[in-house]
Amino acid sequence: MKKNLNICVVIGLLFVFSACKKNFLDLQPLDTLSTANSLASTNELRMYMNQFYQNTFPAQPGSVGAAGIAFNDAGTDNMIFSSVNNRTSGLTTLGNAPSIGEYTTIRNLNYFFENFKNAKGQAVENNKYLGEARFFRAYIYFNMLKKFGGVTWVNRVLPGEQELMEVPRQSRTVIADSVLADLDQAVALLPTASNSASMRLHKDVALAFKSRVALYEATWQKYHKAKNDPFFTKDISTEKIQNYFEQARDAASAVMTKGKWSVYSTGKPLEDYGNLFITTDLSTNPEILLWRKYNANDNIAHSVSKYTSTGGADLGLTLSLVDDYLTRDGRPFLGAERANAQKLYAQELNPVLRDPRLGQTVAIPGQPLKPGVVVPVYPPVNQTGFNKSTTGYPLYKYLEYNNAAAVADDFKSIAPAITFRYAEVLLNYAEAVAELGGDPVSIANALNPLRTRAGMPAVDFVREYNTDAAYPFRNLSNIIQAVRRERRVELAAEGMRLDDIMRWAAAGELLIGKRQLGTLFVGSDMSSQNVAGGFYSASLLYYDTAPTGKSVNLYLNGNPGDTQRYIDPFKSILPNGSAFNPERDYLLPIQQRMFQLTAGKWVQNPGW
Repeated sequence: MKKNLNICVVIGLLFVFSACKKNFLDLQPLDTLSTANSLASTNELRMYMNQFYQNTFPAQPGSVGAAGIAFNDAGTDNMIFSSVNNRTSGLTTLGNAPSIGEYTTIRNLNYFFENFKNAKGQAVENNKYLGEARFFRAYIYFNMLKKFGGVTWVNRVLPGEQELMEVPRQSRTVIADSVLADLDQAVALLPTASNSASMRLHKDVALAFKSRVALYEATWQKYHKAKNDPFFTKDISTEKIQNYFEQARDAASAVMTKGKWSVYSTGKPLEDYGNLFITTDLSTNPEILLWRKYNANDNIAHSVSKYTSTGGADLGLTLSLVDDYLTRDGRPFLGAERANAQKLYAQELNPVLRDPRLGQTVAIPGQPLKPGVVVPVYPPVNQTGFNKSTTGYPLYKYLEYNNAAAVADDFKSIAPAITFRYAEVLLNYAEAVAELGGDPVSIANALNPLRTRAGMPAVDFVREYNTDAAYPFRNLSNIIQAVRRERRVELAAEGMRLDDIMRWAAAGELLIGKRQLGTLFVGSDMSSQNVAGGFYSASLLYYDTAPTGKSVNLYLNGNPGDTQRYIDPFKSILPNGSAFNPERDYLLPIQQRMFQLTAGKWVQNPGW
């Protein structure tokens, strides 16, 4: 395995060949570096590594529909835009195959490794930046692993000769082990920290990320192997999978036992969770391990609040997500209790009835929306463009309702981009221990700080076990089911749901043949407002059929005459629900040019 981890293979897999032959420093300006023996000082190491902080981590979106933390759950069972997501709907084609541009960054990092020895200065200071480089290489490769599976591990800068391109892909296990080895080096080299004020990498960020990577690979291998699909490593042993779970558990535990980090709480369960995501300076927040600061005065900002302050943003959270929050006393939200709450719009969101995190994630009528304006009684399902809510459940998380500039214009939002927080470490630990069959008490103890912040009762795996026939994870053990639900609720709209669906091999339970629904319309007081002069004014919403000259502009599930009908945004687009192909769509296709560059040594992903 050590030989595999150190194998020297192609770096310029998707480069234009002539670009590979340029001096690396010509590829992009790097502030002021030495013209000879570049990376000759500690300061130059720091300056060089700064570039990777800019574009590696997810940021907040700059426009409606754009990629970014707040919108990255779109297309999953958590959130939808008005347009369908090609990947989760099974509509990706070979023509949509993305380029593998990550190898450009890998080459830049490998250049650092080859020239690091030039730097003068104290070894302890220089080694911090070597640790950062190890971390970033691991991060980039992990992103490739999630998208494409096994790729080609490269650990030095190579010239662009054609024969060096002609190498095969390696197994996903080799790539995962190489990523984890880089992270072990990062943990050893990075400095310790007790807060995130520097906004630079430190040991506990590397440990948190290691827990994420190891948990991803453990669950990917376990659940894809259980379904005997084409995506697990065919000769992987049960012991190897268990080792990944153990690495995830131990990395998370190493962060937890230091006593430096904790779940942020001021004892205000109706505010603390939501405030975490709109606090503009998280330097001393005990939950935040790594984050990105925005400053509109320096033209470094985003646009989340501009769009969510309409109550629409051309997106909506889903009925499936809303249903997964427990009642305030810690029970599944089911049956007559659910049906009665849905008769009055937003009653099901009420923190008196439900987990208060729900009302800090989905907008509730009467909450502040922007200075001098509150969330309206009914959501803007009657609007168009970014003013429309697709499901009737508008996103409230990240909304800077007291920032007049942020809600008025693009690129004025300054809600931070949180990259790693302690809550995820607790969730990773709980899941790894649960998958290993560990002590239920230790699992509950890891989750309870999240419950306490929200004013929820402590975890009770028996009380909150959901065995309803319609619940997708009803066949899981009560412990693993509870851990998965807690993860979904705590990390909603943080861009992690697609990864979870993929690693759990859960498209069959969550996506295939399904359309994501919104709030109850027929059967609730919302439909009674669909009259001229009502909430929808003179612009009536037509569904099922429309008079001459009008068009259906609100799709509902079920059939005319049904007593309960939910908003069904994709009814006309996906009449049979998502066509996600479980033999193909867990990985993205490889561009055709890769097979030409590697003389056929690279092969296409399954099903493509």
